[in-house]
Amino acid sequence: MQSITIQQVFVGTPEYRQVYELRNELLRKPLGLSLDNEDLGQDEHDIILAAFGADDIAGCLMLTHKDNDTVKFRQMAVAQQMQGQGIGRMLLLEAQRICTEKQYRKVVLHARATAAEFYARMGYTITSGLFTEVGIPHYVMEKEIG
Repeated sequence: MQSITIQQVFVGTPEYRQVYELRNELLRKPLGLSLDNEDLGQDEHDIILAAFGADDIAGCLMLTHKDNDTVKFRQMAVAQQMQGQGIGRMLLLEAQRICTEKQYRKVVLHARATAAEFYARMGYTITSGLFTEVGIPHYVMEKEIG
């Protein structure tokens, strides 16, 4: 496995463009959607984490402030050729570390039904029934971190 580094990226940088492309390619195009048609204004306020391998972006995760106690994780993606190498886990652990540092107490996320087992292994609990978002089944999942 190649060396992976995780860093915060900012809107307007070349690294953000790589995050945008990864999100679009993995999370929108397969659904017949495009980030080009979405309001990305929230991105400027989010903490954006990106995992980079030697050659290119390997994964990303967005952290959105909800209130003083709660942060929402959204748009986690790991490049297909990098899946199964622990990158999602690394992103989640770094995001949780940041949340603890910023004194958040709870993480919420909308997990695709196909990813719920991954989040459950990371300590997240399903707190909703199955619902549809961007045309596919999701669950609300939460984890106390504080």
